[in-house]
Amino acid sequence: MSRIGRLPIVVPADVDVKIDGNVVCVKGPKGELTGSFNPNMKVELENGHIHVTRPDDTKENRSLHGLTRTLISNMIVGVHTGYEKKLEIVGIGYRAAKEGNDLVLNVGHSHQDRMTPPAGITVEVPSPNAIVIKGYDKQLVGQFASEVRGVRPPEPYKGKGIKYADEVVRRKEGKAGKGGK
Repeated sequence: MSRIGRLPIVVPADVDVKIDGNVVCVKGPKGELTGSFNPNMKVELENGHIHVTRPDDTKENRSLHGLTRTLISNMIVGVHTGYEKKLEIVGIGYRAAKEGNDLVLNVGHSHQDRMTPPAGITVEVPSPNAIVIKGYDKQLVGQFASEVRGVRPPEPYKGKGIKYADEVVRRKEGKAGKGGK
């Protein structure tokens, strides 16, 4: 039995869950998410807990069991508390700003990089070298954070670029001089 798949998901009081076959709709204070799952997985709501069960122990059903439970759990956490990713900008002259809804990055290119977040995502710039991306859809938050980081990923020699707040950049040693002359 899947150790993750067999755990019940606790539904908070201010979250509504509707299950229609293999479609799960979750509505909470932050927003609303709908997910469609494999019809082999059986999703049931009883006494404020969601249980995910599988019909048999075939390899496909075993792998889908924990995945389905985790995706539903992420939907509930997202509409109840939300997700956030923090990014840091390292480098002299590198900075971020917010103009309207857009994120404007100055990271050493000949032009400013302007990024518009998708619906459901909010971007905050508490300081010129920090970015906070918030939203209720875990996948969208992670995807947009990855796109922002991809504008100028950190380089290993000086560590300049955009990195996640908890990311550790492995540094390399520069060229060794020849000595002599």
